[in-house]
Order: sequence, then C-alpha cells, then structure tokens
Amino acid sequence: MARSEAATVKEYLDQLPPERRKVMSTVRSFVRKHVPKGYAEVMNWGMICWQIPLKRFPDTYNGQPLCYAALAAQKNNYTLHLMGAYVGTKENPLKAAYEAAGKKLDMGKSCLHFKKVDDLVPDAIAELIARMPPDSYIELFEASRKAGRKH
Repeated sequence: MARSEAATVKEYLDQLPPERRKVMSTVRSFVRKHVPKGYAEVMNWGMICWQIPLKRFPDTYNGQPLCYAALAAQKNNYTLHLMGAYVGTKENPLKAAYEAAGKKLDMGKSCLHFKKVDDLVPDAIAELIARMPPDSYIELFEASRKAGRKH
C-alpha cells in the first residue's frame, strides 16, 4: 500500500494484512509513547501523521497542518517520516546511532525506511521524536520561512 485513502487510523490499519498491521501497530505505539504532547494523530497524506492542528498553527506554506512525523506501509517496506525531528540540526543524528548498533541506515532526507521492527534503533529514534515540542517546532518553522524570504 503506497498511499491509503483511509479516513481514520483504524481504517488504515484494518486495510493491512495481519503481519503488516502488526508491524505498523508496534511502531505506531512506539511513536505515540514518545511524541510530545500537542501533536494530533490523524490520517493525512495517506499516512498516519502526528501534526500540529491548523487551529493551533494555521500559517503554513501550503495550508496543510504542520506535520512532525508520519508512518506509512509502503509496497516493499515501511517508512517513518521524521519531517520535524531533526529540523535545525546540521547532521542526521541517527547516523551515529545506527553505526554504533551495527545496523544499516536506510534514510532519505527525512524518511527512515525499514523492513521489520528489528531494523530500527529504538533509543535513538525515541530521543529524536521526543526532542521537539510543538512550540519549538513552530518557532523553527517560522524562522526557516523568514530566512527563505531574505534571499
């Protein structure tokens, strides 16, 4: 499933085969445990998203809620999108953690790809997810937008 049209997280998970649902449910529970208060868990962009509701912060560049993290079951793997998790840092903080754990980091700019839960480095991901409360994320987002307008 590359992109779901499900309206709710339950509907999304129910559409998955049992083994894939188990992986998604496990990672979802993990993210929910570590995501700071103030992010809403919803379906958006065809994924499970943790985002800042528009009621809280409507001034986004595309009129969509500011997404902090998302989780998706792709065709051949799973993806944990960490859009806000390392904003404001110069380097991906997961790189060293994956090297230390002897695991291969399969990551684009903000998309961590994995095939099974054991591919993840939980402590590093938990720390990354927990580090940015909504107010801090909004502040960094606003600063980046102002910096972009100066050029």
